[in-house]
Amino acid sequence: MVKIFLLEDDKIISSSVTYYLQGKGFKVETASNIKQGLEKVKNQDFNLALLDITLPDGNGYEFYRNLKEIQDIPVIFLTALDEEEDIIKGFDIGADDYITKPFHTGELLSRIRNVLRHIKKEEKETIIRIDNIELNETNGIVKKDGKEIELTALEYKILVMLFENRGRVISREQILANIWDESGNFVNDNTLTVYIKRLRAKIENDTDNPNIIKTIRRLGYKIGN
Repeated sequence: MVKIFLLEDDKIISSSVTYYLQGKGFKVETASNIKQGLEKVKNQDFNLALLDITLPDGNGYEFYRNLKEIQDIPVIFLTALDEEEDIIKGFDIGADDYITKPFHTGELLSRIRNVLRHIKKEEKETIIRIDNIELNETNGIVKKDGKEIELTALEYKILVMLFENRGRVISREQILANIWDESGNFVNDNTLTVYIKRLRAKIENDTDNPNIIKTIRRLGYKIGN
């Protein structure tokens, strides 16, 4: 069940939104001020937060920053502040959506579902991390120490094969049987040696003592323990 946190000091809005969303299958926890809200987000996990901006003991922007340090969850602002500069500020600090009051509960539900779909789509990304190397199989991006590194198509294929078999020794024969160059030709043994050397030059801190792609003598290569 999706759990939503609602920070709203208007009791009528808080109760009506809570009643409506619970009727749609969501679990809702509410708070009417920042102090009470921080206690709840520190002690409970949520999937999404709905935040008012004008609150009795501060503002929603301030709460947003504190929330993000505790839980990195999507946020929708619900507020009577409808000036362009307020809306821009909300998005600039990282809000996923901004709804001005008054609003229809049906619109709120649609916005919530849209944000949750977007987050779910992002979570489907397949990312493999080994030491300081990150391989994102969804978008084909490889990063070292958080910075993207450029790989050729063949270098990427070799790295993916090794990463997907983390902890297992992969023989040169296995690699050769599953890769080919840009022209559709299978790679020979000598060419594979060159590509492994180039790959190490891009991802290893010390190519003389490789820590990522390890050579297992007479067997092949291995990544990870």
